[in-house]
Order: sequence, then structure tokens, then C-alpha cells
Amino acid sequence: MIKNLLIINGLVFLAQYTLGASLDHKIEDLFALHYWGSDLFKPHQLITHLFMHGSPEHLFMNMFTLWMFGSTLENLWGPKRFLIFYVVCGLGAALCHLGVLTYENISLNRDVQAFLSSPSATNFVLLQHKYDLTFGQYELSYPTTPEQMEAAKVFLQQYVSEYRDTATLGASGAVFGILFAFGYLFPNNLLYLYFLFPIKAKYFIGFLIILELISGIQNSAGDNVAHFAHLGGVLFSYLLLKTWNRKNRQHFY
Repeated sequence: MIKNLLIINGLVFLAQYTLGASLDHKIEDLFALHYWGSDLFKPHQLITHLFMHGSPEHLFMNMFTLWMFGSTLENLWGPKRFLIFYVVCGLGAALCHLGVLTYENISLNRDVQAFLSSPSATNFVLLQHKYDLTFGQYELSYPTTPEQMEAAKVFLQQYVSEYRDTATLGASGAVFGILFAFGYLFPNNLLYLYFLFPIKAKYFIGFLIILELISGIQNSAGDNVAHFAHLGGVLFSYLLLKTWNRKNRQHFY
């Protein structure tokens, strides 16, 4: 099953890469995950976004992690249960991410409407500090004249629209679910950082999850990583493992 997932992800990325920038955007509009309030949102994107990636590095890291940790889980569960687990973690990550996007879009709309109701350079600076206003193709400097203030209003309306239509793609949420499951079921297995330094799986994977939580809470401007999607994959991984092992947890390794 993992071999099939690797092949599908590779072929999809090859299609994204070879079909050109213009068509690639159409592919993203159709198959990458969008905020449910966007006109671009379609229900099938909850699944299809799992097979799309934004760069060769993004693809490699997800597929390497899937192969490295998922192979053990597939051997333990079998291909059918592993696929169910992978898809559930991916769906859970997407739902959690959509919840965060809902909060962010509502907050952004509220703050922009407050600025439009009372436009001032000070209020614009407050927005600049809270949001990454160099997002996408839109960029604006500090407004100091009436003309610049009008430009700021137009800019913010465009920014809201662009933000609402932002695409999310990648298998990272499902992969984080795989990571958690490996750490949960094989906590004492040794991993070798840089092939030299041994560390138990529970410590390494726990550190990654805590790092994702901190990064998600900080929500730094310009950070386009869907940290809460990763954490959503972890959450649904935990819930599914607990459901499968209601009576007793399987062996520790």
C-alpha cells in the first residue's frame, strides 16, 4: 500500500510540475484544499489535497517519512487497515485546518471591516502587525496620504479575497498521524539522528509535536505551514488508536 501511495503522490507531483504554471494553478484550484467559505471549495478536496505537494522538498520529506515510519505500521496492521488509518488522519487534519481557517477568516474580516469603518494609519499599522500584509501579489507600504489611504482600503479588500482563496496541499497531516502512531506503538525504538545519535522514538516524535504546537500558537507572519493540520493528524491518530484498542493497548516495543 505504501508503494502505491508513493507512486500516486509522485505521479501527481509530476503532473503539477510538467503541465506548466498556468495549468498548475487550475489543478490547485480544483484539487487543493480551500476554506469552505471560498468559491473554490469542493468536498472532494478533503481527499485530493493529500496527493498534492508544493515543492520537491515538500514531496520528498513527506514520502520519506511515510516510507520510514509507515512501513512498520503496515506490517503490523496490514494494507487495508493502514490505508484506513492514513485516510482518517488526513481527513481529520483537513477538518482541523478548516476550523482554524474559519477562525482566521472571521477574525480577518472583522479587523478589516473595523479599519474600513475607521481608516487611519494607526489602525493600518495594527493590521500590519497582526497579519502578513505582504501576502501573495499584494503589497502596500505605510499609508500617509489620502490617496494612499484609499489604496490601503482597496488593498485590504483584495487581501481578504486572496486569503479566503488560499490553497492548502500536502500529505503532512496524515504523515504526522503516522509519526504519532509509530511513537505510540513503538516508543522505545531507537532512531538515529544524522545516522549517528540514538534517540528513542517517543522523545523525538514528542519533540516534533510540541514544536508544531508552539509554532501554531505563535502564528508568525509569513509562516505558511499548516501547523494545526499536522496537530489534527496527531489528534485523529490518537483517537483512532484508542478506538482500535478500547480494551487494552497493544504491546510496547
